[in-house]
Amino acid sequence: MSDLLSAINSPVIQGFLSASMRLAVPILLAALGGIYNERSGVLNIGMEGMMIVGSLVGFTVGYLSHSLWLGVVTAVACGVLLGAVLGFFVITLGANQVVAGIALNLLCVGLTSLLFRVLFGVGAAPRVTSFVAAPVPVLSDVPILGPLLFRQSPLVYITYGLVIASFFIFRRTSWGLSIISTGENPEAAETLGVNVVRTRYLSLMVSGGLCGMGGAFLSVDATGLFIDNMTAGRGYIALALLILGRRHPIGLLGAALMFGAADALQLRTQLLGIGIPFQFMVMLPYVLTMVVLAVFVRRIDNPAALGIHYRHGEERE
Repeated sequence: MSDLLSAINSPVIQGFLSASMRLAVPILLAALGGIYNERSGVLNIGMEGMMIVGSLVGFTVGYLSHSLWLGVVTAVACGVLLGAVLGFFVITLGANQVVAGIALNLLCVGLTSLLFRVLFGVGAAPRVTSFVAAPVPVLSDVPILGPLLFRQSPLVYITYGLVIASFFIFRRTSWGLSIISTGENPEAAETLGVNVVRTRYLSLMVSGGLCGMGGAFLSVDATGLFIDNMTAGRGYIALALLILGRRHPIGLLGAALMFGAADALQLRTQLLGIGIPFQFMVMLPYVLTMVVLAVFVRRIDNPAALGIHYRHGEERE
């Protein structure tokens, strides 16, 4: 046991585990937002687009204002706005939720690439100084767990705090119960006084805000720069993690940490010079996600009204 503890406490293992926690943050935020919209009965295929917009907006505002926090807040606000826009199409107008989400993704990927070149020019590579680690007094000195949990950047602490808050919301608050009821049986929820349309709008806007924060984390915390398509499909992987984590905050935490560990592993493997093309190592987190889904997920418990359009006072379509 002492040998195991010594191995875990080694700088190499500690660095790997700490990086796994950081790299899990953006996809965890997106998937956490997905709990709200899917539990309310709305598909958000547009998480990838919301994340890439959050990356650009967070970086641009942080770079121009010299305030990373202002960049993050603005990215969250833009995500909320995109959630409301998507809600207008899929909730108010009744558009196909999959088609609308994919259209949003395509628009956002192209628009962010164009705007970045308009704002900073072609070939420019501006950077911002990323958030620095903020060790928690006393707790950061605890052996093994201290360096792993309590020597992270502020956004990492906020993210894991949001996991706990979401668990509490769905277990202990009337709003959480309203979200669940609109996703399972909107007609019954409406008879009990729940405003289904408003609940779904709010859920989708919360989802957009968390996706925006996840995108901003990539540009202002993880890298300190913005590049085209820097989300690299994390919004789509978040959809898969929702299934793997069974739309539960704690389940999503475990699934996201698995993805973060695979991402950290592929980054470190590239530095070892073992002769494997780096493109194969980049594939590792995505391949692992697909394998885990194929092997371990046997039954998908979707909310009964997920993806089904509903109008106030009408039967489901």
